[in-house]
Amino acid sequence: MIDKYGRQITYLRLSVTELCNLRCRYCMPAEGICKKDHSQMMTEEEIVLAVKAAASLGVRKLRITGGEPLVKKNILSICEKTGAVKGIQEVCLTTNGILLPEMAKDLRRAGVSRVNISLDTLNPERYAYITRIGSLKQAMAGIEAALAAGFERVKINAVLIGGFNDGEIRDLAGLTCRYPLDVRFIELMPMSGSREFGEDSYLPGTAVLDRIPELEPASADGGVARLYRIPGGKGQVGLISPVSAHFCGLCNRLRLTADGKIKPCLHSSAEYSIRGLDEAGMRAQFLRAMEEKPAWHGELSAKCPSQAGRSMNQIGG
Repeated sequence: MIDKYGRQITYLRLSVTELCNLRCRYCMPAEGICKKDHSQMMTEEEIVLAVKAAASLGVRKLRITGGEPLVKKNILSICEKTGAVKGIQEVCLTTNGILLPEMAKDLRRAGVSRVNISLDTLNPERYAYITRIGSLKQAMAGIEAALAAGFERVKINAVLIGGFNDGEIRDLAGLTCRYPLDVRFIELMPMSGSREFGEDSYLPGTAVLDRIPELEPASADGGVARLYRIPGGKGQVGLISPVSAHFCGLCNRLRLTADGKIKPCLHSSAEYSIRGLDEAGMRAQFLRAMEEKPAWHGELSAKCPSQAGRSMNQIGG
């Protein structure tokens, strides 16, 4: 698939559930979400069919997300079956890591090659605050389990939040010296679920360079992160700047929500339903979504919030 701006669409972010075992403050409400009826969500068969439709159009990389994908009872089957679809070359997964101690090895055997683990702080009290119900000890055990399971790559995703973790930037980046993993700092996006973080909470990705001036540029890996390395480090430090320096011109992805809506852009309200369709119908909707993919997501700021119309747990992180 090549859109009208010349971008080749090869990447599908697939959400398998809106549910999560944490309640991160920028992602979902404290009370959680109203659980939808099974009839409103994609079945495993529909998920696999959707991946077949996308792969037939040129999608090669699949990232499984949520909510928290590991709370999905049939997640291992979904990973294995979608990874076996002709044309899919890579299956990755984004998780908060809490369930990785029990599941990391099984996920690796199911064909997941890479994992991204969300971790915004190394302070136990701050972790409990930002997640509302989480334990840093559990998250760190998840990281250890991912490394022990032998994934091709383990990445830590840390959202930059002024007044919360800006004093921990060096410590978080220092994980790349302690472990063979990458740490990626992501600018806080003004989503519908992040209203308690106002304008003062936004930090540009360049704040990382200010805090760690010894960072050395590293070679790009084809992704959207600008890459650096701490001298002597085992992994890389990445900066993802959707607000201060959008990378829309390089965007090669579509998103599919757990309730079967294709989103051509994270920050657009446009959605195209595929639930209940056959493979040909799904393929047509993927093409339609691709044709409607905007040139860029528009200005993002506290005064110009995302037009996504959903919180992140409802879209897929």
